[in-house]
Amino acid sequence: MAQAIGVDIGGTGIKAGIVNLDHGTLDSERVRIPTPLGARPADVLNTVREVLEVLGVAESRLPLGVAFPAIVKRGRTLSAANIAKEWIGFEAEKFFEDGLGRHISFVNDADAAGVAEARHGAARDARGLTVMTTLGTGIGSAFLYDGMLIPNTELGHLKHEGESIERWTAYSAMEREQLSWEDWSARLQVFYSHVEFLFSPDLFVVGGGVSKHPEKFLPLLELNTPIVAAVHRNSSGIIGAASLASD
Repeated sequence: MAQAIGVDIGGTGIKAGIVNLDHGTLDSERVRIPTPLGARPADVLNTVREVLEVLGVAESRLPLGVAFPAIVKRGRTLSAANIAKEWIGFEAEKFFEDGLGRHISFVNDADAAGVAEARHGAARDARGLTVMTTLGTGIGSAFLYDGMLIPNTELGHLKHEGESIERWTAYSAMEREQLSWEDWSARLQVFYSHVEFLFSPDLFVVGGGVSKHPEKFLPLLELNTPIVAAVHRNSSGIIGAASLASD
């Protein structure tokens, strides 16, 4: 049985699990510890160590993948939407490898979620362009064409009234402004209609924390593109990071 470890670093929580690579499922409990306030590099690294210890894999030699909420190119993080600005231009992959004392696979968190859904979930065997969106603290996105990842799309930073649309449309906006499902879905309609117009996708997959309530908002959206909830919901990042680590 092939296994790998996935760590998903988010704006509010750092999650990890042991992934069954044959089935794309968790062979362990999903461990979650809150992301340290400010999300500075040293504090995030210490929390990742803590998560791996709680999971019981701190000394494991299983492949390890880390999903991170930033643009990632050749191991460097090039953005910092919901984390400390110190991550911009930071050699993050080397920082984690040195800090954990092992090789890792390092990837954008939404890209990891997209890979999980393409290999083991709602986008498995999907043809053409699948657009995965994760609705949480911000909005992450992943493009998969015939199952192949096109990395580092940032649809959450499309502009709306002069600022990133995720500020207005993410799940955190619904919670912050105490919006009804109907009012929040009207904002999602603006976002998804624009993405649909720009890219003509064949499938939308919705992940992130809100994907455990698909019946509350997906039926309210009027799109030409099929839109479905992620099968692995908030574990997609863990599963995708582990899957990429095993490649």
